Amino acid sequence: MRVDKLMKKILVLGGAHIDRRGRISGETAPGASNPGTWFEEPGGGGFNAARNLARLGFHVAMISPRGGDATGEMVGDAADFAGIDDRPFVFLDRKTPSYTAIIEKNGDLVIALADMDLYRFFVPRRLSIRWVREAFAAHDFILVDANLPEETIAAIVAKANFLAKPVAAIAISPAKVVRLRPCIGDIDYLFLNEAEAAAVTGVQPEDSGGWPPLLNEIGIRNAVVTRGRRELVAICKDRAVALQPPIADTVADVTGAGDSLAAGTLAALISGLPLEEAVRHGAAAAALTVQSPHAVNENLTPALLNEALALVPEVRILH
Repeated sequence: MRVDKLMKKILVLGGAHIDRRGRISGETAPGASNPGTWFEEPGGGGFNAARNLARLGFHVAMISPRGGDATGEMVGDAADFAGIDDRPFVFLDRKTPSYTAIIEKNGDLVIALADMDLYRFFVPRRLSIRWVREAFAAHDFILVDANLPEETIAAIVAKANFLAKPVAAIAISPAKVVRLRPCIGDIDYLFLNEAEAAAVTGVQPEDSGGWPPLLNEIGIRNAVVTRGRRELVAICKDRAVALQPPIADTVADVTGAGDSLAAGTLAALISGLPLEEAVRHGAAAAALTVQSPHAVNENLTPALLNEALALVPEVRILH
């Protein structure tokens, strides 16, 4: 599906919750008390991507369930600060979802706990609410994440396809990416890491070149598979490319890197670049994110992204 340069309005449906992160100060000692620091901020795959896109100059609206608690208000304040058109479903008697992670000194994730029960209340029939229908009609591009229930994701993708709106998806985790399976062939752009790709295909190839045929076999049209500090892979139409992400001098926190990669890539796609070039913009956005202690680099601007782009190498053609 072609993405027109004039498309500027993006509708995001997915996770917008609270992220709690504990960072270990020294060497990690499993099964023991580890000295460290505690930090919390609004997060969620869709919400992180939405804030990045807003900082890159796009009109962004966000639809997500939220509890009637103080953390829900924190998420709302962050949306307002980012300039997002915030349109939550608020459940006053329930708590806002949360993601709690323990991170090593070098920024790598040790373990995480996702308390996301509220998202199951975002059922498909909510898409028939008048203001939701109007939001779909008024926006040019749809982004969904796998925090939502499987049947809701399928309904969102079907609605986007019916309206001829390009739709992208963020996989979120190996446990959640399987929710995309029923509609995976109707998603225009899919963003996932290697563990999530293995979960959805059921196979772990020996090298990066093994991903394109595996993803094509299950109907994926365009996708970006990140592999940590190793080459990422972008699959687009009848070709595939690899890209070595730039290595940041200082890694403050890897949280949100994949979401910013999705946002940076989508921003370039919407501006008219092909995926094999757009993914370089995504890699630049991710590099800026890991240098920040936040899930979204608060200094991100189109100009800063262009500066970071100079440090991203050209892609390598796989086939």
